[in-house]
Amino acid sequence: MRYAVIWALALFSAGFALADQVVELGRGDVRVTVASKPDRVDVARAFFVTLTIEAPAGKKLELPDLRDRFRGFAVTEDFPEEPLVGSDGRVSRTSRWRLVPEPCAKKYGVKPFVVGDFYTAPVTFEGPVAREVVTGGMEIDPQKDLPPLSWRLAGRVAAALALLAVFVFAVVWVVRKIREMVRVHKMSPIQRAFYELDKLLKRGLPGRGFYKDFYVELTMVVRRYVERKYGVKAPNMTTEEFLRATGDGAQALGNRDALRKFLESADLVKFAGVEATPEMADSATDSARGYLSADDKDAVSRGGAR
Repeated sequence: MRYAVIWALALFSAGFALADQVVELGRGDVRVTVASKPDRVDVARAFFVTLTIEAPAGKKLELPDLRDRFRGFAVTEDFPEEPLVGSDGRVSRTSRWRLVPEPCAKKYGVKPFVVGDFYTAPVTFEGPVAREVVTGGMEIDPQKDLPPLSWRLAGRVAAALALLAVFVFAVVWVVRKIREMVRVHKMSPIQRAFYELDKLLKRGLPGRGFYKDFYVELTMVVRRYVERKYGVKAPNMTTEEFLRATGDGAQALGNRDALRKFLESADLVKFAGVEATPEMADSATDSARGYLSADDKDAVSRGGAR
């Protein structure tokens, strides 16, 4: 263990030997030297500084503490040595410093310090070699790795596309519905009645045997027309109540007999249990269309609104 410590101290002291830079700072008969190694600061290596003061025997000078005088370094260790007396009687005092450079320091050196009755000049050490300016693009252009093709990935992509298609279809369907509702809302009563009659016929209820449903929807087309045209609010009235209500309005209802005949014939299928036929359904459709057309023409001739 003792030999290991001695060997470590020997290696550490070797860092101070053979200084690369020596600066003379003395005045008169006082000689002050600052030696440094290596020749310039390297932030990856320790930096060694040796301060030596030599004066006549009668002039006793103490070594200054340079701990707060170093610039650009973090001081870690200092090693003062015993004074040496030369053959001419001059006394030499030496202190060695091991410093750690600060990576981003602007300057490296020693600020002026006091020796006896004078200030020394500052000492500057060569800083790290400037790095070359990097130009151009990155040397490494990272590319994002795509996931490997697999049936699972294909299934996920297909599912995502299917969901996107459903979403787009739903949006288009809603937009069309809203536009259709706005267009229908702006129609006149007679235009809206023929529009609803065409939609009912396209459903083909008689061809599928739904005669009662067909008659209910057909009479509602005519009832809604009368309600919109003449301001009658009677959706749940019987045929007789509905006809009486239309006669009490401020605007007289035309073609009352044709309307009564159509509604009463439809009631036979809706409520009396009469079995309808395709011919009866066609006849009821013609009656509804005829009433609507005749009432509209009569309203125009009487100066009513379409």
